[in-house]
Amino acid sequence: MNEPTKKLFPFNLSKKEKISVTISLVWIIGIGYLTWWNGLSNLGLDKSFRWDEWFWFGIVPATIPYFFYFIWSKND
Repeated sequence: MNEPTKKLFPFNLSKKEKISVTISLVWIIGIGYLTWWNGLSNLGLDKSFRWDEWFWFGIVPATIPYFFYFIWSKND
């Protein structure tokens, strides 16, 4: 990792952790895109972004596994 990246991310992640974080971010962005597209293709007059749908179907499912990991992980 180069110097600016080390300053931005001072922690080292294993390959498994990098994959988990990448999947979570892709999930959040993908659900955000689908929520945006669903709002645009809505037949009604309201074409706004549905923040509540994005939160409940994007953010919550992507972060809950990390809470369980931190709760159930062994303390070293």
